[in-house]
Amino acid sequence: MKTAIANPSAELISAGRPQLDRNLRLKDVLKTLPKDVFDKNQFKAWFGFISNVVLVSLGWWGIAIAPWYLLPLLWLFTGTGFFGLFVIAHDCGHRSFANKKWVNNLVGHIALTPCIYPFHPWRIEHNIHHKHTNHIDRDNTWNPFYVEQYQALNSFEKIVYRSLHGKFWWLGSIVHWAQLHFQWWTIKPGKEREQFKFSALLVIAQMAIGFPLLIATTGWWGWFSLWCVPWFVFHFWLSTVTLLHHTLPDLKFEPDGKWHEVTAQLVGSTDCKYPWWFEWICHDINVHVPHHLTTAIPWYNLRKAHASLEENWGEYITRKRFSFRLLWEITDVCHLYDEDKGYRTFSESQ
Repeated sequence: MKTAIANPSAELISAGRPQLDRNLRLKDVLKTLPKDVFDKNQFKAWFGFISNVVLVSLGWWGIAIAPWYLLPLLWLFTGTGFFGLFVIAHDCGHRSFANKKWVNNLVGHIALTPCIYPFHPWRIEHNIHHKHTNHIDRDNTWNPFYVEQYQALNSFEKIVYRSLHGKFWWLGSIVHWAQLHFQWWTIKPGKEREQFKFSALLVIAQMAIGFPLLIATTGWWGWFSLWCVPWFVFHFWLSTVTLLHHTLPDLKFEPDGKWHEVTAQLVGSTDCKYPWWFEWICHDINVHVPHHLTTAIPWYNLRKAHASLEENWGEYITRKRFSFRLLWEITDVCHLYDEDKGYRTFSESQ
């Protein structure tokens, strides 16, 4: 496929991966996983949650007392801690943190408090992504537009789309958060709508009460330094990790009739290696292929599950290493989608 980069790096293009048998079913792959990867360990689960609470608290303490030249490192540290709490809530949303729903719901809401992220709306919307991963018309996470869809947008919508699929990718999760997670009236009446509404109103109340209190006690600089900048760091990681999970020139999106569940979940998810400190703080969220095959695996068992997949299905797994060059190349190429040719750049689609 033609790209906008004259000499794309080996980071961008994966070569030599065989085609997956279309008759293969998801349960055929899951049978090859060790049974104990589904076991919950409450010590590990709670230790992960508490460790992130401690890390974020230390980050806030450091921001409050540190000289100005240390603030960038402390902002990075604290914002990454926010993302680690988001990963704990991620397990809660998939009911793999605890056996009781109410515990998952409680911890999920608490973990997302610094992120001002509504738990139930995120849980409901995120499960749509898992059910329809890499389905061009149904996935709700970083799915590209067809050329015709893009051309039908108005001028402002085109600017937003070009920005989020270009060098402003790191704002993508903020737009996703604001667009999908507060409109409870769009949900079908019933239990899910009530849960959606509860979480959305809770976050609105947290902002309405918490922000004025923070500003009153620490000033506008305190609000900016203690919360706003770490929040943007959190969204940088959320946007980046999500983008790298499912966006490469050779990762396909398919419509009805062509979409294949195992291909989408096994081949359509990327295992991306990050610096060790990020993987530790963020609970191996980057070990993503086993999580997409089944959300029942707790975060602390993902590496064991991935090792089994490498042994049995390794030839189908996409592996990358985080780098800004990789991000830059992806956002140079992966803009719009053609059903036959795959990703197209904006310039190719004029």
